[in-house]
Amino acid sequence: MTARDARLHAFRSDLADARLKGEVSADRFVAGRPARISVSVADLRKAPRPDAGVNTQALFGDDVLVFEDSAGWAWIQAERDGYVGYVADTVLGPREQAPTHIVSVPRTFLYPGPDLRFPVSGQLSMGSAVTVTGAAETRGTHYALLSSGQALIAAHLQPAGETAADYVSVAESFLGTPYLWGGVSGFGIDCSGLVQLAMRMAGRDVLRDSDMQAASIGKPLDPGPDFTGMRRGDLVFWKGHVAIMTDADTMIHANGHTMLVSREGLKDAVARIGYLYGGPTGFRRP
Repeated sequence: MTARDARLHAFRSDLADARLKGEVSADRFVAGRPARISVSVADLRKAPRPDAGVNTQALFGDDVLVFEDSAGWAWIQAERDGYVGYVADTVLGPREQAPTHIVSVPRTFLYPGPDLRFPVSGQLSMGSAVTVTGAAETRGTHYALLSSGQALIAAHLQPAGETAADYVSVAESFLGTPYLWGGVSGFGIDCSGLVQLAMRMAGRDVLRDSDMQAASIGKPLDPGPDFTGMRRGDLVFWKGHVAIMTDADTMIHANGHTMLVSREGLKDAVARIGYLYGGPTGFRRP
């Protein structure tokens, strides 16, 4: 049998994705049931327990396949990036109307109606997919209406299929966002989550973890011993970490040093990180 990355392929000894039949060993193979994330942010955990570690997250409107639903937990695979994990089954809903818009700001609020003075009824991250069914205006503010009756600020949305011109500018809009291991949202994000979400908004779906990104995004780059070959948009990788260059000398990254998405000089970061974890392991140009 071919070795498979369990982060990206749904297989266990007792159960596996039917598409993997003949490629992995399992007692039983099932076809995934289509579902959609129905909460603001859903944690994908390593095991079906509330104390299990979070590997990544899925956002409102993300489509997933469900391979098992048992004892309050669902074993799923995200369709966008292939990531496999366990979520509480309460975060799943049906796939009904196709999303029409995407949240295009780091975070926004849901209101029970088209009035920003109403008590907030929820919040959504950039990248969340919604189905707009109507529009309204209150005191000069334009709202997008959802079938649930909730409303969003219309200016915080972009049509599905519309993309940003520069993924680095998207990443820069997250400056000051708290660092969160496994996070992929405007409420908390990690290093590879920042790369993934920023590129997603620019129309490019990439894999989730930094080691996957280091092996798959763009082409390898040799910037030279003084890093003089770097430019805006290039990626710098360390073991377990990734940063985005904003110009030839400066990078932006979600990091455990500041516990924020922050800017840092590349050479300063190399010296600081190298003291404990060694130097960069690679560079790539998307």
